[in-house]
Amino acid sequence: MVIREIPVVELDRHLESGGRLIDVREPDEYERGHVPGAELIPLGTLPDRLDEVEGSGQLFVICHSGGRSASACAFLAEHDIEATNVAGGTSAWIEAGGDTEPHGDT
Repeated sequence: MVIREIPVVELDRHLESGGRLIDVREPDEYERGHVPGAELIPLGTLPDRLDEVEGSGQLFVICHSGGRSASACAFLAEHDIEATNVAGGTSAWIEAGGDTEPHGDT
């Protein structure tokens, strides 16, 4: 299975054009800092929350460094939900100069 990916430098453009971003990290990681507008759906809860992501348009998935989000994208694909992994995750987003909410480190 091939997982679609985008680099973090392309994420803003996709979000500005109506893309939706879910963050699959744990709540404490998310609270320390996340991409503005990212919705928290921890990876372990994703199977029970599929209805929240189905039919939601262009979907992007992020985590800390890209591993969990790639796993989430593969899981979503198994359920016929197209999702794109954000390569490098939130850590790459911050390294590229992206803002976080709340402001801080991940």
